[in-house]
Amino acid sequence: MDAYLKTEHLDAGYDGKAILHDVCLRVQRGRIVTLIGPNGSGKSTILKTIISQLPAIGGSVVLDGQDLRKQSRSDIARRMAILMTARMNPELMSCRDVVSSGRYPYTGRLGVLRAEDKQIVEESLRQTDALDFADKPFRAVSDGQRQRILLARALCQQPELIVLDEPTSYLDIRYKLELLSILKRMVREKNLAVLMSLHELDLAARVSDTVVCVAGDRIDKIGAPEEIFTREYIAKLYHMEPGKYDACFDTLEFVP
Repeated sequence: MDAYLKTEHLDAGYDGKAILHDVCLRVQRGRIVTLIGPNGSGKSTILKTIISQLPAIGGSVVLDGQDLRKQSRSDIARRMAILMTARMNPELMSCRDVVSSGRYPYTGRLGVLRAEDKQIVEESLRQTDALDFADKPFRAVSDGQRQRILLARALCQQPELIVLDEPTSYLDIRYKLELLSILKRMVREKNLAVLMSLHELDLAARVSDTVVCVAGDRIDKIGAPEEIFTREYIAKLYHMEPGKYDACFDTLEFVP
C-alpha cells in the first residue's frame, strides 16, 4: 500500500539550524503512526515541519503523491486536518461554531454554510459523541469535551490525514481513553491516515499500528508496538535504569 504521507530525508529545526536529520516517515491510510521519545527529543518539531508551521531545512514532505510545497493552502486543508497541543479559546464561539469552521476550506471567502455543510457538521458531532454539548460555549466545556470538539472540526474538513500533537494533554484518563477510542474508530470507518505524538506509552502501545521512536537528532527505530515496547529498548530510549519500565503495563512507573 502506498503511503499517503511521507517525508524524504527531512531536516527539521529552527532559524535555519537543523536539530533533527534525515527523518523518513511513511503513513498509510487506515493506519495510526505514533511518535514517542523523551521530552525535548523533537516530536513536535517534526510535526510542525510536516504541517508547514516550520519551514523544512532540508528534504521534503510528500502528501498524496505531491510535494507539499507545490500545493495550495486550500488543497492541503482538504487533505490534511491538524490538532495541535496549544489550547484554543475562541471568545464567543459555541462548540458547534468551532466544528463548523472545519468547513471553511469548502465554503469560499464568505464562509456561508450550505445545507450539505451543515449536515457534515452534525455528522461530525455525532461521530465524536459531542451532540449533547454542541450548543454550549466552547470556553465553558471541559478539556475532554474540547478535544472531542476539535476532533469533530478535523473530521468536518473531510481529510484523508489527521495530524495530532499530544492530543491527550490536559485530559484525565477517562477522556484520554474516550478520545483515542473515537479516533481509532474513525480510522477504521473512514480509512483515515493518522500521524500523532504521545507521551503516554501505555496509550501509544494500545492505539498505534506503527511506532516511531525519536532520540538524539534523528529517528532511532520504527516498528510495530510489540517490537518497540520491550523493557530493554524503552529503558535505552528514555535513558532509564533497568526495572523502571514495566512491559506488562507499558508504563514508566518506578518499580520498587
